[in-house]
Amino acid sequence: MIDIVIVDDHDVVRSGLSGLLSDDPGFDVVGEAATGEQGIRLARELEPDIVLMDVELPGCSGLEATARIRRASQRVRVVVLTAHAEPPLPARLLEVGASGFLSKSSPAEELLTALRAVSRGERYLAADIAQQLALSMLPGTPDTPFEGLTPRELEVALMLAQGMRVKAIGEVMNLSPKTVATHKYRVYDKTRVSSEVELLRLALRYGLMNIDPVH
Repeated sequence: MIDIVIVDDHDVVRSGLSGLLSDDPGFDVVGEAATGEQGIRLARELEPDIVLMDVELPGCSGLEATARIRRASQRVRVVVLTAHAEPPLPARLLEVGASGFLSKSSPAEELLTALRAVSRGERYLAADIAQQLALSMLPGTPDTPFEGLTPRELEVALMLAQGMRVKAIGEVMNLSPKTVATHKYRVYDKTRVSSEVELLRLALRYGLMNIDPVH
């Protein structure tokens, strides 16, 4: 039996995934979470075999949650299932320890195949994600403005684009406001923006998010 925790901020998505997995005798959904923070807590308390993780979550995103889950336990694996598979997210998620990556347009059977593979200690990339990563490494491939960001800088960028303030980001990431501010201005410099509004527009343009900023 493969124990799964589902992390997604949409009730309908969690319900659908839970139903799909519950119909298969090889899986047991042991917990569900609507935020990255809840997902981290459940991963620590329940120690499932796999956390099935969305990327675009309120507050602590799937990128930061994946990194923290993997730092806390090398046994708990993370499979990312997201609507946002544009560069550089797949590469950054793999860097911080994700074992699998699929888009939400993937067939249900492929998701089950990926979860079984990851439970055996393998990595799994959907074919379109693998192709995208391979193409991104070819000489002459244009970079997105976010390509040069480290995983931590990308996480800060996504939270800034949501409208989160430096102090709140620091609380989510367990960083001092000064450290977050340093990351913020590195993000601004690397992406050549001068405000959170410009950063949001850039994130929307390159498909990293599709939500309105919070207030």
